[in-house]
Amino acid sequence: MAKMTNAYDLPARKVIHTVGPKYAVKYHTAAENALSHCYRSCLELLIENGLESIAMGCIYTEAKNYPREPAAHVAIRTVRRFLEKQKSKIAGVVFCTISSSDTEIYKRLLPLYFPRDRQEEEIAVSKLPADVGDENGETVIDERKIRIRPLPAGAVEKTATTPIDLPFDSGVASKRVLDSYLDPSFMSLIKDPDLRRKEQWEKSAQAQKGFNYAKLLGYGDLGCPSLSAAEEYSLHSRYLAKAISLNLSEIAEMKIIYRGGVDSEGRPVMVVVGAHFLLRCLDLERFVLHVVKEFEPLIQKPYTIVYFHSAASLQPQPDLGFMKRLQQILGRKHQRNLHAIYVLHPTLGLRTAILAMQMFVDGEVWKKVVYVDRLVHLFRYVPREQLTIPDFVFQHDLEVNGGRGLIVDPRTKHIYQRPSG
Repeated sequence: MAKMTNAYDLPARKVIHTVGPKYAVKYHTAAENALSHCYRSCLELLIENGLESIAMGCIYTEAKNYPREPAAHVAIRTVRRFLEKQKSKIAGVVFCTISSSDTEIYKRLLPLYFPRDRQEEEIAVSKLPADVGDENGETVIDERKIRIRPLPAGAVEKTATTPIDLPFDSGVASKRVLDSYLDPSFMSLIKDPDLRRKEQWEKSAQAQKGFNYAKLLGYGDLGCPSLSAAEEYSLHSRYLAKAISLNLSEIAEMKIIYRGGVDSEGRPVMVVVGAHFLLRCLDLERFVLHVVKEFEPLIQKPYTIVYFHSAASLQPQPDLGFMKRLQQILGRKHQRNLHAIYVLHPTLGLRTAILAMQMFVDGEVWKKVVYVDRLVHLFRYVPREQLTIPDFVFQHDLEVNGGRGLIVDPRTKHIYQRPSG
């Protein structure tokens, strides 16, 4: 909510106060919608009191752990949605920033939501995030929408004019009449638990009987059975609930996976560092829980993965059986919303392993892999300022590519072309 007071000696007529939300990964959507409501409440108070202009600071603060760039998206799109409805009552909105990083973010994002000419409009169409909220700028999750299916054609007339006399002496006839009115897709959402377990055992037995080519080639055991959509959803829900309840800080400190900024088209980025994956001293089950927890805010909408394979070949890597299980736990939403996996410094062994994953694990996901041999080429897809890159990745890039025509700034880690002559 927001509250208006007098400005007294400040150079304004009124001052509007509001409290920004705290941010936590598990409450990502709630934090986005709460922040959106903060901005919208301020604008509503502006109109209610007959005022026409407002200067708005960054309501989100670092003290509340709110990521800067996602918060800026929420702020700008909320103001845009509000102005679409009330543009005749507001003369001006000023975004006030107190840090250079916030200023750069707003300079980059404002033309996407408020294009000033045809060229900026064309750029905005390609770079705007896939999720720009509803008519108020709030995040919408399709799974949480209430869906009401209409009755089949003619059902209303049939029930209104023709009473149904069920033959109670015949169970088969009663079931046949009821089945004609019930939606079988709805009735089959939840199976009998015993029947579900029996089907899982049968799938496992059938998978174990088959000839395991992946295991023969040394890629691990891929004998685990495939899961239905409902089974994957249940599996993901159990892992997510457990991950939220545990303290996984020791896994997070290893920096195997962490959030980046956004790619060149505004999609959020998850960074994976292969050399940090120390298989010998890592609890794989706790690592999977950490992955589920970190990926949960991203997989709700289109996103990108950047994988640094630099020097990772020196460490033992998980087999394909582990990767298949991890993919099942993340669920189909991860597969559907994943835009691309950019792999930096791929080796022949990694390319072979990814080919095997395309054949034995999931061709749809692993065909989204884009190989990038040089760090400077990666910046075509994800801007340099959107990535936190370990120092050894720069060193490995120079060793592999010989630093041909490149200079690395030791302070900012930016890469520049060596001047000719």
